[in-house]
Amino acid sequence: MGFGRLLVRATIGGLFAGHGLQKLAGWFGGHGPEGTGRFFESIGLRPGREQALAAGAAEVGGGTLLALGLATPAAVSTLSAVMASAIRHVHLRNGPWAANGGWELNAIILTALAALAETGPGPLSLDAALGIERRGTTVALAALGAGVAGSLGASALAARVPARTDDSTQLIATEEPVAAAS
Repeated sequence: MGFGRLLVRATIGGLFAGHGLQKLAGWFGGHGPEGTGRFFESIGLRPGREQALAAGAAEVGGGTLLALGLATPAAVSTLSAVMASAIRHVHLRNGPWAANGGWELNAIILTALAALAETGPGPLSLDAALGIERRGTTVALAALGAGVAGSLGASALAARVPARTDDSTQLIATEEPVAAAS
């Protein structure tokens, strides 16, 4: 079971880190903080550039921690916040199915994150090597709850920032909203 958890952690964590680098640096076909920021502004996450930087940092940091199996509950909490925000601000209104821009893939990721928090990162992890592995239902619920709370807090702060009155919130022509916010 150790190899399976390593594979799940490395896949999910590595892809999250790459997705965050799309936001932070424009790597892997991303739009960087400016383009992602314009998209975030258009969905009410203001200030967009700063929200994009925060989301990108959460994805890179949480994804890296998850892949390494280090501070796994914190990684799950951080990534859960990003997924909860993506569901609330982009996917929820589209129904469940990803083919329609819905939230099904986000829910699958949240489920996998919860499972990792409950079962722990496994013996092939830095948490295990350092003797700091924390796991269990309470850990999983706390990590998910902290993620949702973080998402709600970011949204509440964004709601206090006035919308821009210029055209800087326009999406760039090639940006795909579903990919940019998840």
